[in-house]
Amino acid sequence: MAEAVKQPLPVLVIGGSMVFLSYLITGIGLGSVYAIIALGYSMVYGIAKMLNFAHGDVIMIGAYVAFFALSRYNLPAVAAVLLAIAVCTTLGVLIERLAYKPLRQATSLSVLITAIGVSYFLQNMAQLLWSSSPKIFSSIVGNRSLTLFDGKMSIAYINILTIITCIVIMIVLTLFINNTKIGRAMRACSEDKDAAKLMGINVNKTISITFAIGSGLAAIASVLLCSTYPSVYPTLGSMPGIKAFTAAVFGGIGSIPGAFVGGLLLGIIENLSKAYISTQLSDAIVFAVLIIVLLIKPTGILGKKVNEKV
Repeated sequence: MAEAVKQPLPVLVIGGSMVFLSYLITGIGLGSVYAIIALGYSMVYGIAKMLNFAHGDVIMIGAYVAFFALSRYNLPAVAAVLLAIAVCTTLGVLIERLAYKPLRQATSLSVLITAIGVSYFLQNMAQLLWSSSPKIFSSIVGNRSLTLFDGKMSIAYINILTIITCIVIMIVLTLFINNTKIGRAMRACSEDKDAAKLMGINVNKTISITFAIGSGLAAIASVLLCSTYPSVYPTLGSMPGIKAFTAAVFGGIGSIPGAFVGGLLLGIIENLSKAYISTQLSDAIVFAVLIIVLLIKPTGILGKKVNEKV
């Protein structure tokens, strides 16, 4: 017993700061995936004013497409990602046209129930087509890691790729929305759809493009997520979808920078909670932090209060 007491704690004494930094970077990588997914939620809500709860299942479809492209047809990683983006983009537009467009003037509750129905439809379709047994996903960059500080710290290449991809997507999307004709149309629809229609903007087309972009981002997120956690199954997108929605609310639903910040913070909180508190309680801690933030600032970190006219 005396010897057990004398044993030093390696995390605290030997390279403790390196271990913390490693956990932090891994959390940023996970948060980057949440941020990419959350961008789709925020764009759709900001423009169409609806919550697309089928968004998580689009992630699942993208993961299956990339899985079969890589494992069965031996396509290069870039080709597999592009194929997943194409399929998810098409699926996103079809979902919007068939399920959501007829409900444009319906109540929010009707749209919400429809979104949940679409989600279950996609999950059950995946079970019928590919069975419910998990499939092992091959990482697009392998299992290699970058070693730093004389071997005291290692960072998986997939985490580096995920963080860089998230930053690039954030910059490109911001430039697209602020500097292109379609982006300006999106901002106009977000402010007032009726006024945008009077100005000659095709609102239906703009919403369809928004769904297409969000679904394409979901495909990218699916490949990055499954490269980090290499398993594909029909309910794959459920929890990441809920957490990404939480990230969007955390940062400020409808705000693109808010989705980015919320996703990163959510990933960091989740990973540090798993490392230092409990793997079982990490999800509860994440949602508890969300509740606290919303109690203090109901619009989210970067959300803006909107006064509605009566």
